[in-house]
Amino acid sequence: MSAERHSITVLGGGSWGTALAVLLEAKGHGVTVWELFPERAEALRQDRENKQMLPGIPIPESIEITADMDGALRGSDTVVFVVPSHGLRASAQEAAPHLKGSETAVIATKGIEEKTLKRMSEVVEEETGIPPDRISVLVGPSHAEEVSRGLPTTVVSASSDPQTAETVQEIFITPTFRVYTNTDVVGVETGVSLKNIIAIAAGMCDGLGYGDNTKGALLTRGLAEMTRLGVAMGARQETFSGLAGLGDLITTCISRHSRNRYVGEEIGKGRALKEVLSGMVMVAEGVRTTRSAMGLSQRFGVETPIGQQVYEILFNDKPAKEAIRDLMVRSPKPEIWW
Repeated sequence: MSAERHSITVLGGGSWGTALAVLLEAKGHGVTVWELFPERAEALRQDRENKQMLPGIPIPESIEITADMDGALRGSDTVVFVVPSHGLRASAQEAAPHLKGSETAVIATKGIEEKTLKRMSEVVEEETGIPPDRISVLVGPSHAEEVSRGLPTTVVSASSDPQTAETVQEIFITPTFRVYTNTDVVGVETGVSLKNIIAIAAGMCDGLGYGDNTKGALLTRGLAEMTRLGVAMGARQETFSGLAGLGDLITTCISRHSRNRYVGEEIGKGRALKEVLSGMVMVAEGVRTTRSAMGLSQRFGVETPIGQQVYEILFNDKPAKEAIRDLMVRSPKPEIWW
């Protein structure tokens, strides 16, 4: 594990941004957290705790917290993007004038931009000019609530440049936060985004009172669906058997921490999407990703029946039970058909 000290800026003061900042500070790095809203930044500075999103986890005094982008990025050699997917482009635009051009960018945001259907690393590259060989995606089955408590966690650092992936691996790896490397950026970003749609479906099954058979079938066929679309986009099939595919899928579909599973569960119980989202503090990325995934499936000509039914439930008010039935009575197929 590297002993080299880095000056790191974490863009995003939510639960995951807070957890990563605390992890990086404990490893000896210099850490600054940029928070979009000045009032939230001030609360984090005063409380030394993210009471709203990550209660009970102290934020060390050595971590600087600011709403000033220029000050946050001054002297930084590594920039970690941890803002919600729908706000990533705006944050990257704001950061761009303050970057030196030599920083390593770490993308810890999961999602696919709705209008452009771009992956998060593509958005950052487009807005900041940081080339792909200095961008790494750091994702995997990693709930902030558990990482911040030091529970054993594994993630993947994916970059088109193996050296960049390894550099980020060395920056983040600890005895409780194990980081693997990968060069399949498309597969890693696609996997961690699409699994949120399956997690919403898993929550719906829970809300409807379905059992283990249903959940097992959903995860298995969901993984096949994710893989079909990812491979059509240029990903490697084996990536979906790894942390960014199967690993994150399992965690998100079964966890009590999963916001996407929660949204699905509440809808399965009969609540409206708007009502569920209005009561949430944190973002459920899978709702927006469902729209994006439908655009991608059309663009690449890939059938995604689970994603299609989740879309119909979320945005066209289709009853969840009816959607499950329509999935079950589709024309019979071989198990391996893609």
